[in-house]
Amino acid sequence: MKIFDIPQGSLYINLLYFGSRVLDKKKGRGTMPESKLMTMVEAVDRFVPDGSEIALGCGLETCIPFSAGHELMRQKKRRLALIGPISDMLFDQLVGAGCADRIRAAWVGNVITGSGYNFRRAVESGAIDVEDHTNLTITMGLRAGAAGVPFMPTLTALGSDLLSTNSQLKEMVCPFTGGPLVAVRAIRPDVAIISVQRAAASGGAHAWGNLGVSREACMASRQVIIVAEEIVPEDTICSDPNRILLPSFRVGAVVHEPWSAHPSPMPGFYNRDHQVFLDYQQASKTPPGFAEWFSRWVVGVASRTEYLDLLGNDRQRQLMITHSAPSVPVDYGY
Repeated sequence: MKIFDIPQGSLYINLLYFGSRVLDKKKGRGTMPESKLMTMVEAVDRFVPDGSEIALGCGLETCIPFSAGHELMRQKKRRLALIGPISDMLFDQLVGAGCADRIRAAWVGNVITGSGYNFRRAVESGAIDVEDHTNLTITMGLRAGAAGVPFMPTLTALGSDLLSTNSQLKEMVCPFTGGPLVAVRAIRPDVAIISVQRAAASGGAHAWGNLGVSREACMASRQVIIVAEEIVPEDTICSDPNRILLPSFRVGAVVHEPWSAHPSPMPGFYNRDHQVFLDYQQASKTPPGFAEWFSRWVVGVASRTEYLDLLGNDRQRQLMITHSAPSVPVDYGY
């Protein structure tokens, strides 16, 4: 069975996760694969060559991997195709840095203030190609890619002008009802970069809150980089299998990067930093303003640690979760 033929239900993902253990015949028991921990510099350098198609910002407005995006900019990656639903301002930053020349997304901008000025300038000048989607057509394309089928049928987009502007959407006749459908061509990114709350060194990851299309992107992509707020023992991941995002063998790299999603929120860890969005909106209105912002917050720091030093401890304390709201425990006993 091909990996992409595997259904999306959590049962299959859990079976695959536990089935990815490597049998140690001498000891007569299963052992986990070797650690996939590496730095962000190493992960981006190894798994994101120029020209890659990357799924980013798959959690919609939460868990956006800004730290990974900034490393893409520092390494001067070029000719990237960015894939995502409503993509927040990370896509706008990558466009402004000259990293991307293609975008497949439902929306690019600033979720607090609206317009993404770098994106707008690039579209108006013809510097980038845009494949316009809705959140649902992006989802259907990734689901088709994950399932290993050429397209996914849906009712969405019927009656809209997307069918006249996006060649990856085709109207079709349902073979069962004779009614109209839209076929969304499969999307298979080269790599998905996903920020999560916690992960094990071998690739198992827990994510909660609004997952958006994170799971679909992971299962559709040829490679996955997991960026985790904390690294936990394997037993912690195994203790709650329904929270596992994807089979560990699908993961190429695990990066331990606290505050990886700032200024977007990370459920259970920190809230959205509204001021950063407001400041960026003002800075990016003009190319010189963006260049000044870029020099300070991206190339002016060598790592996320230096970025957090620039942000300051007081700001971090203001953003940290102060009201705990744990979920009800479940029992996986037998």
